[in-house]
Amino acid sequence: MGQFNTLLVKEWRESWRSFKFIWIPIVFVLLGVSDPILNYFMEDILNAVGNMPEGFAMMMPELHAMDLLAASTGQFQSIGLIVLIASYIGTFSKERQSGTATLLYVRPISFTAMFLSKWIVASSVAIISATAGYAGSVYYTVLLYGKVDPTRFMAMLGTYCIWLLFVMAVTVAMSAAFKTPVATTIAIFLILIGSVVDSIIGGFWTVTPYKLSTYGLRLIDESVTMSIFWSTFTMTVSLMFVFVIIGIYFSKKRASTVKV
Repeated sequence: MGQFNTLLVKEWRESWRSFKFIWIPIVFVLLGVSDPILNYFMEDILNAVGNMPEGFAMMMPELHAMDLLAASTGQFQSIGLIVLIASYIGTFSKERQSGTATLLYVRPISFTAMFLSKWIVASSVAIISATAGYAGSVYYTVLLYGKVDPTRFMAMLGTYCIWLLFVMAVTVAMSAAFKTPVATTIAIFLILIGSVVDSIIGGFWTVTPYKLSTYGLRLIDESVTMSIFWSTFTMTVSLMFVFVIIGIYFSKKRASTVKV
């Protein structure tokens, strides 16, 4: 336990020194507030800079709070996940390539504690960032479009945090298993490309981790079937632990590849 605490503090300090605890949440906040503000003032923006002909009128769709939270979730699922994967995909592989990992590997070390410390800190940054982003989004959504039930919103946020725990487990596990370019390719394929494929042909199945964020969003208007939601939730958590085990295994197996 003492070794785990030491490694956790090390990872925590590294994320602070690289300002990941600051700039990544800022990115999510900007993504979160952009949709409600832009959509609300879109007509004024077009009239001001659109150089529209006189008498031209554009009918804007009537948006509800649910629509704006869905738009923010879409931003987090694309740009947000790219930022998170890019920030933590080298958490193992770059240390091995640069040789800095030798400072740890020369001592008796628990690879379980090492993997968990990296995963927990990466997940903490992801959860803090998503929470900050949704806080900005829901603030302007409530201000401009109407109220959101706080209990249902918290359920949606908690569900999205589970999805992020899964994403960071995949990211850190791939970093432990492969070199950075290969790990980046596989992580993007598993997370981002997998989400796109699921959105295209996912109508043929209902239970998959890629649908967890969508089902979480539907908790707000209670349009999700709870049995399907819990099956998806259970599958995501189970696969998350599978990737944690894979990551621990490869973090030990790849230790011999460290350059000195």
